[in-house]
Amino acid sequence: MTILVPPSLQSLPASLSIEGAVSIVVEEGIPIFRASQTIQNRIETLLQKQAEETLTPEEITEFDRYEEIDDYLGFVNRTIRNLYLASPSAKSE
Repeated sequence: MTILVPPSLQSLPASLSIEGAVSIVVEEGIPIFRASQTIQNRIETLLQKQAEETLTPEEITEFDRYEEIDDYLGFVNRTIRNLYLASPSAKSE
């Protein structure tokens, strides 16, 4: 049996509002955790700026933190999906 270890989160971006930072949708009966639309918009803004010019050190740090959060949410989503798929009720459907 493999023990899953979640990715490490060093800190959250200072610009991250904890309230409403993550949305939950249900796909095929499985809850999926995603960054909120506000956070996705901020990441898109940083990506656009990065393509056009150099990010400030603060923006680089912020972007790195968002990448860590994305890794963490991906881990949570994979774990939940794998647990669901391994459950007896999922096998009988």
